[in-house]
Amino acid sequence: MGQVDVPDIPRTERLELNATTTAVIVVDMQNDFAHPDGALYGEEARAALPRIAELLARARARAVAVVYTQDWHAADDPEFALWGEHARADSWGAQVVDELAPTPGDVTVHKLRYDAFYGTPLDHLLRTAGVTDVVIVGTVANICVLHTAGSAALRGYRVIVAEDGIGALSAFDRAAALRQVTFLYGGSVTTTAGVRFVGGAPPPS
Repeated sequence: MGQVDVPDIPRTERLELNATTTAVIVVDMQNDFAHPDGALYGEEARAALPRIAELLARARARAVAVVYTQDWHAADDPEFALWGEHARADSWGAQVVDELAPTPGDVTVHKLRYDAFYGTPLDHLLRTAGVTDVVIVGTVANICVLHTAGSAALRGYRVIVAEDGIGALSAFDRAAALRQVTFLYGGSVTTTAGVRFVGGAPPPS
């Protein structure tokens, strides 16, 4: 096969989102994925930490809903045959990295597979909160980020992926994920700085 050309991926420089109907979903920013000692550590995931932290600070200042997903596996999970042991329930590796530790009022969802909606109450929690738009950050781009984004879109949510807030294992994987988000699921790609929350609680003076 010859070289694969990556189609143009549309990007939006700035998006204004209603704070009262938006949630930020932080996908799997756990020690096993975003800490150098983690079982499946990814450098890009760690590099995204300060940008995600800044986005979350702005979200919380406007009372935007913040949801963390955590990969959460039993000792005999069949997924270990594919990836090796990781994110074992209640282990250090399964905990959210200290730099992004949840705060009171944030929601945490333990997920069994790549898709954060599969076998979890995430859809119910978002709908109960009146959420229509989701901003997705985290890791890994073409695995848990993409499957969660796609599942959200298929449930009728507007999906926004902040591309500098996601970790990928390769440039190809990143491009493939963003292509699917925009082409297949009709989502938007922007940056963490390009996300602007309007309405909601006023920012602190």
